[in-house]
Amino acid sequence: MDNDLFLGTIALDAMGSDLGPAEVVEGLKISFEENQDTEPIILVGPEHVLRAELKRVGLDQDPRIQIQHASQVINMDEKPIAALKRGKDSSMVRAIELVKEGKAKAVISCGNTGSLMAGGTIKLRPLEGIERPALACVMPHRSGHFVLCDVGANPESKPQHLVHNAILASHYAQVILNIRSPRIGLLTIGTEEGKGNERIHDTHDHLKKLKDLGMINYQGPIEGFQIFENHVDVVICDGFVGNIVLKSIEGLFRFLKDTVTTELKKDLIRQAGALLSMGAFRDMKAKLNPERYSGARLLGLRGHVFKAHGSTNRHGVAGAIRNALDVAHHDMTDIIRDEIEKANQVMKPSDYSDSPKESAS
Repeated sequence: MDNDLFLGTIALDAMGSDLGPAEVVEGLKISFEENQDTEPIILVGPEHVLRAELKRVGLDQDPRIQIQHASQVINMDEKPIAALKRGKDSSMVRAIELVKEGKAKAVISCGNTGSLMAGGTIKLRPLEGIERPALACVMPHRSGHFVLCDVGANPESKPQHLVHNAILASHYAQVILNIRSPRIGLLTIGTEEGKGNERIHDTHDHLKKLKDLGMINYQGPIEGFQIFENHVDVVICDGFVGNIVLKSIEGLFRFLKDTVTTELKKDLIRQAGALLSMGAFRDMKAKLNPERYSGARLLGLRGHVFKAHGSTNRHGVAGAIRNALDVAHHDMTDIIRDEIEKANQVMKPSDYSDSPKESAS
């Protein structure tokens, strides 16, 4: 990409998807159709492949698209660090570097999750005061949506990491869900004082202090069955628990969908009933549609990183672009940095006694 060409809002890794670059380009087309004012997008991957796909969908002359050539692809089954070392000219690495160089504000990839998190953390670096980034996703509840954080970036969290996640996810919810003061809940095994392990107790105490200072809208501990009842807008947990919750929910949705479909096809009476209920099924599908908020966001870095499912279709890609644009247009980095600094002062110094020192990128 020539240095004198325009800068892009989004660096879009076209090669990470299980469905191939064609589906990513189709998603880009949908995004442009939905919003004629969409800002420039940098499409990253082998130039000859991307030009052919853009021509196929009629976007080869669109001035909002710039191609960044990348000759390599990181595969889904590769080990993160080894993949980054091997794939220095991969579409994922090049897309991250565009953000690092200030040529893009955010990166979106459907590729290897571990490599994207490792590459984003190493190249973009965490914000001052934050040791580890967190992965947040948006899930549906009874009357809207909520942010679940962390869903896999940091399986072994300490209290200060969970406090940081609460601040980061709260600001993310403000932007992505348009909620002025998101309600925060700490996921544990009971809402009574004293329930949970020592890490939960310490985190709960810290979050209460931040609430008293007016920094966050903390509602207290919540249990698993409450997360879909609109009790809170942000659910905080460590990456181990969050990843299990996320995958269990996804598996349950697929199970229910398949079960209902099978049962409704068993006889003509049920099939007729299904036809009469088509409107209700359509509305339910729209409410539970994961494509609306496609793309989990890696929070806490000096750049915006979005991870979409490897199997994300074109509508999911368009949703990820829409979310990334919202975040890029409402950058709260300075506010978050100030709040993290204040939170670190509130928490006990002993919480940081074994914190690793930041190394150079």
